[in-house]
Amino acid sequence: MAALRAGLLGVGMMGRHHARVLRELDGVELVAIADPGGDPHGVAGGLEVLPDIDALIAAGIDVAVVAVPTRFHEDAALKLADAGIHALVEKPIADSVEAGARMVDAFREAGLVGAVGHIERFNPALQELRRRLEAGELGAVYQIQTRRQGPFPSRIADVGVAKDLASHDVDLTAWVAQSEYETVFAQTTFKSGREHEDMIAITGRLASGAIVSHLVNWLSPMKERVTVVTGERGAFVADTSTGDLTFYANGTIPLEWESVTAFRGVSEGDVTRFAFPKREPLRVEHEAFRDAVLGKPSDVVTMEQALRTLAVVEAALESAREGKVLQP
Repeated sequence: MAALRAGLLGVGMMGRHHARVLRELDGVELVAIADPGGDPHGVAGGLEVLPDIDALIAAGIDVAVVAVPTRFHEDAALKLADAGIHALVEKPIADSVEAGARMVDAFREAGLVGAVGHIERFNPALQELRRRLEAGELGAVYQIQTRRQGPFPSRIADVGVAKDLASHDVDLTAWVAQSEYETVFAQTTFKSGREHEDMIAITGRLASGAIVSHLVNWLSPMKERVTVVTGERGAFVADTSTGDLTFYANGTIPLEWESVTAFRGVSEGDVTRFAFPKREPLRVEHEAFRDAVLGKPSDVVTMEQALRTLAVVEAALESAREGKVLQP
């Protein structure tokens, strides 16, 4: 079978990594690149840098990756759908739920694969965590907490930290727990002089009953990417920046120190750091998209799923503005 002809729209900070993976992916050939800003990272190689999405479509591609700023996602996606081209769009799906819904409808009506790059689903630590939760190793899940903090990225100008970063945490939480959000409440801050928020704290509850909390900001001098799932038998801690997963078991040895036993409720038990294969999440994500296009079983993140994530994030932002709990 001939390789899928792939086009890439956008070769900025994220697009350059897409270009590398596309060139290394079996069954796919990167044949065209477009970016109105040129090729700042020198990833085009022997390919001409085309000016826009229309020129990319004219190159005769089967699939496309859209890695341009969020406000341009809808226009590019609708043109790709109209041209009969499958698309993997970087997250968030769009800058508004309304725009995302139009994208979902366009790809559904055209019978095309529309995928969104919620890459954390392909992180080895989170995939191993979900597998262990499914196997019942934690028992009942009580709480899911995430922390995603780091310095301000000057390249992000069209959305705030909620849509750019918190969308990761909302998506991975619902996916890991296999349960949708029922309520959200959030607070935001604006410290960097921009129109968009640069810090958000979200709390909520899933349909399963689990409590969730997300601390996300662009105001921290250190980078942190941590997910903690606490349950009946202990707690899993996933560090998605390193792909590590650790389990802290509830203790099984009775404590003789009566006052400590009464205070703690549970005692400290064994700590296990798991060993498992760690493949690059972006490569696994591209493989899932390729397989979906070829009609094979795939864990690709659909536009419908990504739209649900965006709806939760927008509900959190509305909650912060109105100061009340909302149902997404």
